[in-house]
Amino acid sequence: MLSPLKVDIVVIGAGTAGLTAFAEVARVRKSVLLIDHGPLGTTCARVGCMPSKAALHAGQEWAFHRAMATLAGQELNSRVAPPALWSRVRAMRDRLTAGAAEHARKVAGERLLEGTARFTGPRSLVVDGRPIEADAFVVATGSRPIVPEAFASLGAHLITTDSLFDLDALPRRIGIVGVGGIGVEMGLALARLGVTVVAADSGRVVAGASDPQINNRAVRRFAHEMTLWLGEKVEAQALEDSIVFRAGAHATNVDAVMVAVGRSPNVEELELARAEVAHGAHGKVTFDIGTMHCPGSRVMLAGDVAGDRPFQHEAVAEGRAAARSALCLLNGQVPVAEPRSVPLSIVFSAPDIASVGARFDHLDPISVIVGNAEGSGNGRSRILDAEDNLVRVYAERENGRLLGASLIAIGGEHLAQLLAWAIQRGETARELLALPFYHPTVEEMLQTALKDIEDQRAQ
Repeated sequence: MLSPLKVDIVVIGAGTAGLTAFAEVARVRKSVLLIDHGPLGTTCARVGCMPSKAALHAGQEWAFHRAMATLAGQELNSRVAPPALWSRVRAMRDRLTAGAAEHARKVAGERLLEGTARFTGPRSLVVDGRPIEADAFVVATGSRPIVPEAFASLGAHLITTDSLFDLDALPRRIGIVGVGGIGVEMGLALARLGVTVVAADSGRVVAGASDPQINNRAVRRFAHEMTLWLGEKVEAQALEDSIVFRAGAHATNVDAVMVAVGRSPNVEELELARAEVAHGAHGKVTFDIGTMHCPGSRVMLAGDVAGDRPFQHEAVAEGRAAARSALCLLNGQVPVAEPRSVPLSIVFSAPDIASVGARFDHLDPISVIVGNAEGSGNGRSRILDAEDNLVRVYAERENGRLLGASLIAIGGEHLAQLLAWAIQRGETARELLALPFYHPTVEEMLQTALKDIEDQRAQ
């Protein structure tokens, strides 16, 4: 049997969170090993935020090209037709993934071990037969799409968000199960590339919009581009050459079904129980959100495997926090919680849907004021044919301090980023109104919402 390889800290998973944790440990010159079962390349680059944005961009290009050709009375150019655009999306995905894999190898060098890790004790694991001992571990093994049993029998007709970008050609008709952020983004991207899209969900909330006014606006807006069946149980039955896609009394035939109902952490192969990691309700790993530490063990979680905030910037923060907690354990210290950034979620749906800070459904209606701004009252939104833009900002009635915001707007990604900074700094509506707002910009909608807050406070 091979002799154990001994290091201070082991990081399992070479995605965004894992690479961040590895770099943080290496920075203080502790011995660290990075393990990944492959293929290398982050979820963001391979199947997540980057290829999805490439698909959305391709869809917008095709929609614009069709509109311009119609206005000019010209034939459509096959060089920018959906098959060519989809090939470009996949080529971009491959470039991004190759770049991420190269970055992982460059960062870790000889300290990268490719193989499948399995814990054998509180301070030990084995990787394809090679025993390894360490004083702390960061688990950043990511997640995979959840596929409910009701859809598993669809076989080759079933698509997940992980397999979508492996398709050589797009289906002519597709049913999408789940209208969260990913379901909405991919549904719109495919619809704009000429695919007939029917998106269904047992719930009635689109893209995670907890503010009912934003949700209602989003449903009305996106129903023009894809069919939305909401509030009914979703089913699918495979036929010989197609699939019957159903939700309540609605039914249609599609060529494929994409399931986008969430993701599950990749922990089964790790045998975490051997590392004395506890599990809570529904088998979820127990950990402290401030330190990322699994109490009673030498293990930290980071990134999608934790499942708390499945966004790239949060994976970076969690990777750093997990590494610092691992270093605390290494030094015989208790991990110390670090402050988290303000929650920020953006769906790049054009118009974008964003949620920043406190959610609407968690607000106290007595102590909170909601400032509103409509696109119909914003000059730039009217020019952009985006009069259905809507920005809603939540603030404390007593002092005007911003708590959160929800919006649906063209260019909403920029508004959301500005609002996240302001909320995290504890800014008030009055303080922000003292800052410049250039004219004409969509950002002036924020100015209007802030004025609405101050007007209500003055009453």
